[in-house]
Amino acid sequence: MNIFRHELKSLRKSGMLWAAAMIALAGLFLSLYPSVAGDTEDFRKLLEGYPASVRAMLGIHLDVISSLMGYYSMVFVYIAICGAIQAMHLGASILSRESRERTADFLLVKPVSRISIVTAKLLAACTVIIATDMVFFAVTAILAGAVAAAGYSMHLFVLLNLPLLFIQMIFLAIGLAVSVFFSRLKNVLPLSLGTVFGLYIAGALLNADAKEGAGRYLSPFQYFDSIYIIEHSGYEIQYLFAGALLIAVAVAVTCRIYVRKDIHAV
Repeated sequence: MNIFRHELKSLRKSGMLWAAAMIALAGLFLSLYPSVAGDTEDFRKLLEGYPASVRAMLGIHLDVISSLMGYYSMVFVYIAICGAIQAMHLGASILSRESRERTADFLLVKPVSRISIVTAKLLAACTVIIATDMVFFAVTAILAGAVAAAGYSMHLFVLLNLPLLFIQMIFLAIGLAVSVFFSRLKNVLPLSLGTVFGLYIAGALLNADAKEGAGRYLSPFQYFDSIYIIEHSGYEIQYLFAGALLIAVAVAVTCRIYVRKDIHAV
């Protein structure tokens, strides 16, 4: 419990900064919606000039671009990337921090098992992400209501936003698993950015011409198709299972390796 409280306190400031960054990004996109809604035809003609494969990579769907939910589903991917970077950075840094800050010896001589250390740190990271998303959801709901030209479905808006939490949990687990393979990880930012952008681009490229196939399983960003969510008010179960399996495997690998590896102070 002491480890959990300590980690929560140390992550509090970064959580607030990430929440502010995602809110600012969402606010910028939502502030542009009235202009898009007022010139829908011109905006659609502009986007029609993009090749179909490029539109698929960017998540642009011309049929729903005029509605608030359709527009938000198009820009949401950039918010998801921002949240994924936060989660990946958390996952990659939360276990390797002790080596970078030369506190590994101090922590590991305590009468606490390594599994307990991983559990406390993971719970702290999850708590920060959930708190960040709750603030983000609340503020963006207010912003969406302010710019909506007509009434919109709050239920659908929540369904479009929840993938942010799912994607973050997946990248948090990936970050944890990746970090334990390094004996000394001095800078986690390049690793975080490379992994997030690499998986996003790989998924977008493989999935540019088809919405189904094995390519979608390679990138967590492809697990949640906005058009499917808008049309069915739900998620594709097979990809939810794929995400849950990925999280379980990554956490299991993390625990298995961390309890056996030699922890060095840099």
